[in-house]
Amino acid sequence: MIKSFGGINISSKNPELLVKFYNEKLGIPISTENPSQCSYDGVELGFNIKEPVIWIWNENKWGKSNFGAVTFVFRCDDLDETYRELKEKNVILDPPITAVWGGKELNVKDLDGNNILMLEE
Repeated sequence: MIKSFGGINISSKNPELLVKFYNEKLGIPISTENPSQCSYDGVELGFNIKEPVIWIWNENKWGKSNFGAVTFVFRCDDLDETYRELKEKNVILDPPITAVWGGKELNVKDLDGNNILMLEE
């Protein structure tokens, strides 16, 4: 049976721009071995080797690895501060909101239209 969740595959027609968005704008580390020599195909992004990762694949080479947009959920200490930091990096987004369930959320779309939902811890 299933023992753990390894991550999610997404594909992009411009994987270099998408990797840079997640790494430079959102601060998600590139965990692919030797990131400085990254080919931007099969790039692994993640915070900890024991946690799930995001793999970004070159759609032009491998075809589509996901069908439709996906939603990534990330946790932040302070959504207001995260919002300010992302605005400074020219990320297009609306301010955090209080969701119907009572928690605070910040919603962003990546360059390929995938949803990014940030929750405050």
